[in-house]
Amino acid sequence: MLPRPPQGGEGRGEGGSLTDEKISQAEKDEAAWFAERAKAGAAAAEASAAPEPGTLFDVQEMELNFGPQHPSTHGVLRLVLKVDGEKILEAKPDVGYLHRGTEKLFETETYPMGIPHTDRLDYVAAATNNHAYCLAVEKLLGVEVPRRAQLVRVVLDELQRLSSHLVWLGTSGIDLGAVTPFWYTFREREQILDFFEEYCGARLTLNCMRIGGLPFDLTPGWTERVSEFISDFPARIDEYEQLLTDNRIWKKRTVGVGVISAEECVEWGLTGPIIRGSGVEWDLRRAQPYECYDELDFVVPTRRNGDTYDRYIVRVQEMRQSARIIRQCLEKLEPGEIRGKVPRVIKPPAEEVYASVESPKGELGFYCVSNGSNKPYRMHVRPPSFINLQALPRLAKGHLVSDLVALIGTIDIVLGEVDR
Repeated sequence: MLPRPPQGGEGRGEGGSLTDEKISQAEKDEAAWFAERAKAGAAAAEASAAPEPGTLFDVQEMELNFGPQHPSTHGVLRLVLKVDGEKILEAKPDVGYLHRGTEKLFETETYPMGIPHTDRLDYVAAATNNHAYCLAVEKLLGVEVPRRAQLVRVVLDELQRLSSHLVWLGTSGIDLGAVTPFWYTFREREQILDFFEEYCGARLTLNCMRIGGLPFDLTPGWTERVSEFISDFPARIDEYEQLLTDNRIWKKRTVGVGVISAEECVEWGLTGPIIRGSGVEWDLRRAQPYECYDELDFVVPTRRNGDTYDRYIVRVQEMRQSARIIRQCLEKLEPGEIRGKVPRVIKPPAEEVYASVESPKGELGFYCVSNGSNKPYRMHVRPPSFINLQALPRLAKGHLVSDLVALIGTIDIVLGEVDR
């Protein structure tokens, strides 16, 4: 700091009067002091206005919003990114933009009235949502589901798995610049939605199951049409693979991107194609069989590298296995009852249960607490999209912003299930 010029009595003569010489010197000192101060202020202002050095791959950071209106976030997902140039240093998911209080709504509705609410969780996999909810209530009641209903439920589940994976494959291709697979995959998905519509009247939010079984029996000729579709479907998968599996651009965008080990998957609680793509053979249809899955012959696909490309391969192989499961169920299907003995007014005993299914995205579970009334006292959903999304910061760190689109796609989230 500059010293102040002499003030007060420093420039005064005897009796406090100012001489001409001392007045002149005091003015000069003060003028010089103010000039120096102005010069120092100008230099500081010039330094602050100078452009900062470039931020590409150095220690400086920038914070960006990715979403919630971005088309490649597959819903209203907001990511708060810290980036160094194009390199992602940190990615924080900010969820809740689609929160509707579904778990609280379950407490206000009777048990059968809760089924349509499950359609709106993972809205591209409504059948498996219905199934998991019904299994939880059936577990409370101790109801036995007739064999025909079990087989039809499995057929609906696997058709839903095919539909969900086809949506994932088509949209993931568009995210990474491959437009043609979208038209191929939605061609088959439309046929599957036609089967759903013929069975229950809906194409997306199906409401296709009931506590104790099914709402309707199959329409005449339905099984024959599904069987014909399933016979042709492996050739359709071959077409998808011809477009992508050995495509050098697709592999450049997916191989080595978002690698996660089997140990980390277990620690994070990840399920579905993500954990199987890292080499863990965990599938509830095999590990904790429900309905008639323990009677069926199918393989749980796994890979070892745990990257985006391996998760793609796992989902493609799962579609082949789903077609195999559907074919076996149709062969085993025989006439019979479609609904077990369920009271007209459902009032389970005061207990708590947990039931889960292997949805297209992983383990989907319902934890239900009953107090003996006709409405759940408490209902909690274990959604695979929400659990798997927590690994995104780990997957994204160190990759480029352009890779983030591939990573969101490889988790395969639906925000209706994330936010609930």
